[in-house]
Amino acid sequence: MLFSKNLIAVAAVAFSMMASAAIAQTTPDAAPAAPVEIVDFGIGPVDAKVKVIEYASFTCPHCASFHATTYPQLKAEFIDTGKIRFEYREVYFDRYGLWAAMIARCGGEMRYFGIADMVFEQQKEWAASEDPAVVVENLKIIGRAAGLEDAAMDVCMQDKPMAEAMIAHYEKNFAADGIEGTPTFMINGTKHSNMSFEDMKAILDTELAK
Repeated sequence: MLFSKNLIAVAAVAFSMMASAAIAQTTPDAAPAAPVEIVDFGIGPVDAKVKVIEYASFTCPHCASFHATTYPQLKAEFIDTGKIRFEYREVYFDRYGLWAAMIARCGGEMRYFGIADMVFEQQKEWAASEDPAVVVENLKIIGRAAGLEDAAMDVCMQDKPMAEAMIAHYEKNFAADGIEGTPTFMINGTKHSNMSFEDMKAILDTELAK
């Protein structure tokens, strides 16, 4: 289900109130910042013949299952061998998913996929609480394991312009590609629903053979 822009925006803004016990305040009266440009992170050759874009939410159980079962095979056979380019597009169905993405992006492209892997692997644990402050701390534990410092994560999690830009980027791409659920894959521009590695391999082999 696609949450409305207003609901997600409220979740982003409400973060500072609900998680104030876990996060320090930023310095007020900062100069107006330049527009934030959101980049989709990817791995594999940028000029690969086949490009796979995954739309997924960090709080989506089916997405976590894909990353636990299919993704390792996909990475070993097609990404690490340079056959395809794999890009990840975040979907925010809830505030926890948005916050997880903010932590993943806090490490930059170099750490992004490592943090994303841990977020999916530990999804049942970090997202289990109804207390936003607990969820924030759980995500920061993952960030620390990836080498992020608390001060850096606090800055990232309080970056309202970044959160708003991420939401706008997500909604634009989600609508443009006609995404209805997660995970969904765009393979060389064609939309595919969740599938097994065998089915995805067949599609990729066909695209590579063209």
